[in-house]
Amino acid sequence: MQLIDATPLSDEELQGLDAYWRAANYLSVGQIYLLANPLLSEPLRPEHIKPRLLGHWGTTPGLNLVYTHLNRLIRQREREFLYVIGPGHGGPAIVANSWLEGSWTSTYPNTTQDEAGMARLFKQFSFPGGIPSHVAPEVPGSINEGGELGYSLSHAYGAAFDNPRLVVACVVGDGEAETGPLATSWHSNKFVDPRRDGAVLPILHLNGYKIANPTILARIGDEELTALLQGYGHDPYLVEGSDPAAVHQALAAAMDRCLERIDEIQLEARTAAGPLPRQAWPMIVLRTPKGWTGPHTVDGQQVEDTWRSHQVPLSGVRTNEEHLRQLEDWLRSYRPEELFDAAGRPDARLLELAPKASLRMGSSPHANGGLLTRDLELPPVAQYAVPVKAPGAEDGEPTKVFGTYLRDVVTANETHRNFRLVGPDETESNRLSAVYDVTAKAWNADRRDTDEHLAVDGRVLEILSEHTCQGWLEGYLLTGRHGLFSSYEAFVHIVDSMVNQHAKWLKTVNRLEWRRPIPSLNYLLTSHVWRQDHNGFSHQDPGFIDHVVNKKAEVVRVYLPPDTNTLLSTMDHCLRTRNYINVVVAGKQPQPNWLDWDEAALHCARGIGVWDFATNDDGEPDVVMACAGDVPTLETLAAVDLLREHLPSLKIRVVNVVDLMRLQHEKEHPHGLSDPDFDALFPPDKPVIFAYHGYPWLIHRLTYRRNSHPNIHVRGYIEEGTTTTPFDMVVLNNLDRFHLAMDVIDRVPSLQSRAVSVRQHLADQRTRHRAHVTTYGEDLPEVRDWRWGRHT
Repeated sequence: MQLIDATPLSDEELQGLDAYWRAANYLSVGQIYLLANPLLSEPLRPEHIKPRLLGHWGTTPGLNLVYTHLNRLIRQREREFLYVIGPGHGGPAIVANSWLEGSWTSTYPNTTQDEAGMARLFKQFSFPGGIPSHVAPEVPGSINEGGELGYSLSHAYGAAFDNPRLVVACVVGDGEAETGPLATSWHSNKFVDPRRDGAVLPILHLNGYKIANPTILARIGDEELTALLQGYGHDPYLVEGSDPAAVHQALAAAMDRCLERIDEIQLEARTAAGPLPRQAWPMIVLRTPKGWTGPHTVDGQQVEDTWRSHQVPLSGVRTNEEHLRQLEDWLRSYRPEELFDAAGRPDARLLELAPKASLRMGSSPHANGGLLTRDLELPPVAQYAVPVKAPGAEDGEPTKVFGTYLRDVVTANETHRNFRLVGPDETESNRLSAVYDVTAKAWNADRRDTDEHLAVDGRVLEILSEHTCQGWLEGYLLTGRHGLFSSYEAFVHIVDSMVNQHAKWLKTVNRLEWRRPIPSLNYLLTSHVWRQDHNGFSHQDPGFIDHVVNKKAEVVRVYLPPDTNTLLSTMDHCLRTRNYINVVVAGKQPQPNWLDWDEAALHCARGIGVWDFATNDDGEPDVVMACAGDVPTLETLAAVDLLREHLPSLKIRVVNVVDLMRLQHEKEHPHGLSDPDFDALFPPDKPVIFAYHGYPWLIHRLTYRRNSHPNIHVRGYIEEGTTTTPFDMVVLNNLDRFHLAMDVIDRVPSLQSRAVSVRQHLADQRTRHRAHVTTYGEDLPEVRDWRWGRHT
């Protein structure tokens, strides 16, 4: 690692930066401890201390130091910076700096820059009715909470894509650096286009410890660490020490050099006539003591520069006089009388060190991306619709057709460069390859003659890390742009925890008026559970739906379009929405087209409805056959066809569900049906045979309050599967047409005695299937070649 031997700061600048840093540290400690007496205008007493001491001190002084020095760069160079904090539990630091620079008061006017405002700032932190201890949505300037570690760097790169004037300073905690998602996200620099993207300045903060253990990167030595970071494609600069004056000089010099190097890389790329080899981007390794400037020892044990400073160094302040004395000494060591006047206002010198309002990191519009969001230019979706002469007469490939629409979305928005498609090496596999007619996969590493669709400026981002894909897209959306995540259904589970965090973020921002709505997080899950012909059991898991349904109803939407036109209508809708997590599950294999465009658009608008072409109930059904998902829809209609053939007098109503949340009650989900509307579709006294794409108990959970729930009988995935034929897969899970028709016979009282021979025939067909598939390795011809309409 490089050490810069320079002292760029004058004595006056050094003193000013140190005062600003001390002020931020004082405000940070005050948030953790103080309930009253914010200026220490009287000796501290136990009643001045919060009853519950919550927060993290250990990383906070380093975060304050970086913020202070970034402000210097912003003031001097008038550059747009975004600050992403991996150790998000260092919330006191970012709140302190936001208040000190004026962003907090601009956002929350009652938290004024005076003693009363300081008292409110202190009390609200980790306090009932206040704000969390992390860098949460309530904190101006934040896009990465850091409650769960590992996503800061991928968020930072997502923010930098297509933001050519933005520099994203990303502090990576050395504990966070041990996570798998963070370790992979170092490779994001191979996807940056220095001509059209912004830059990320990683700052690896080595303070040496996690909660109770040393960190790996702090203990492997400079030579090995340098090799690691250079191997990741970075040019690291080292800043280390515990003497504030020396560290200020070293950090100022390193930041100056890093920004100069970023400018050189971008200028060369933006003025070159042709492509240039990828260059190593600068980064900083900042090695300072954990809990720096806090109590060195407590109760005879070293605290500063150990893991003991991770959270609250002095835990017994309300009951232990020595701890109370140490806290007061600690606070007074920052010399608050030099930093704030008698009324609690920051000293004029400090206010001058903050950037002008338009460039404050706490006020950055990039951290409130809805302010910058431009609606996507979407082509008229109806023009991509496939003709449907008769329901089920011909097959289509839904995702392939949607790929042509997606191609034109990319083209329509090329000028604005505000749309990205991300996925883990599956765009081609998921039949979306039409996008490659107009763009390529972003790639800024070596290329060979055999490569296809690789370019530095590609709009498609593919890396075999679902975590990194998710982090990129979240950073992109949070800064106001649009995107789509395409994934195999089974493996999107890898980002379950990240989805949790984003859902919680959205739930919180919905009650913050100052946070503007951002484009929705859209998933297209294909290669799904029912069509894993050459992958098998390991690729069969529809449970992501169950996972997202656990989140707040105001945030989550789940769609199961059954054919090509309904997929087009659904995706066009999702790309227009804000502040949602939209999960769309659709197969990529050929399957019947059921609805023409007008019917599909109406059906998707309803979200649920009777399919008249398959219904013969005359308003009084003997049974309701419901379906949600493309393969369950196919099997349901094939079952209806069998019942029409063998039991022509049976009155059947077919109900298809596109919007899964329509099944919930209107009081539980905004899309939910009222009881009268639900009962009209599913009469409480009639059996309902429900063929569902995923785990069957979810349907019971969504409908458990419904009047008809005792009569709802669900078939779905029951963890049976292997590498087998398409029809055998549904047979193994009892979702096949024969079993569904048998269910009808078993549940309709009038059929149980008079349809014995029909039921036996259906059971025999399952036996025939098993013998045929194990002998010939393919489905029965009458199954494979079945078409709707023979008995209607």
